[in-house]
Amino acid sequence: MLGKAAAVNEALDVAVSLRPPLRIHEAMRYSLLAGGKRVRPILCIAACELVGGALPMAMPSACAVEMIHTMSLIHDDLPCMDNDDLRRGKPTNHKVYGEAIAVLAGDALLALAFEQIAVKTEGVPPARIVRAIGELARLIGAEGVVAGQVADVSSEGMSNVGLKELEFIHLKKTAALLEASVVLGAIMGGGSNDEVEKLRSFARSTGLLFQVVDDILDVTKSSQELGKTAGKDLVAGKVTFPKLLGIEKSREFAKELNQNAQGQLAGFDPKKAAPLVALADYVASRQS
Repeated sequence: MLGKAAAVNEALDVAVSLRPPLRIHEAMRYSLLAGGKRVRPILCIAACELVGGALPMAMPSACAVEMIHTMSLIHDDLPCMDNDDLRRGKPTNHKVYGEAIAVLAGDALLALAFEQIAVKTEGVPPARIVRAIGELARLIGAEGVVAGQVADVSSEGMSNVGLKELEFIHLKKTAALLEASVVLGAIMGGGSNDEVEKLRSFARSTGLLFQVVDDILDVTKSSQELGKTAGKDLVAGKVTFPKLLGIEKSREFAKELNQNAQGQLAGFDPKKAAPLVALADYVASRQS
């Protein structure tokens, strides 16, 4: 993870260099290069390599999903959304650059993500690139990440949100971008339709796992340990997995999701699948 993350960070630094207009690029770089585990781009690269591709084929897509992830965090932290002041241990983008620039920085990262895939991808047939762009657009739009965010905002303060509704929120809001990461990697690497769909199922379970663990950490760790405001979902009146299931049942659910995710990798070469197995285990056991 450290080696791949370093390569991703280097590519992101090049993609969003400090150039005119300076203020918007400063704001983009502030959040994009603020750290983070780079789970999504690493999943993209690992999926590409699993189906026979190479890192350069996946790197533009890996950068793209991290740009979109960063955009979602910038917008999620805004006063009109989750209204948060802390992200990755630093003041959120709008606290440093103001709300208008924060919105525009997110918009610019979203646009740049698609440019990265369309212009920077090398060694991949155009048909695969077009397919990947279509997948990404669908998974982050009104049927994907945006759908989950809308459902999440709409559910605040509601007492009748059940497990089915909560899973819908996070299969869209959180898991959809992990799904995009893995599916894009598999497409760029030349995976068959069957391989792509198996990896899609792996990513959905891993994405939901990510959120269950996130909810558990939100009520068991401090803001300092997390690098973001702890307990904010409970304050906002949001339904979480621990609130609905309790801590222990949530941990059992996380274990089940990890098993389901890894079960989707059974038909692949175990050595090539090992990075994805390890990533799923990392998501399950992370402490921040």
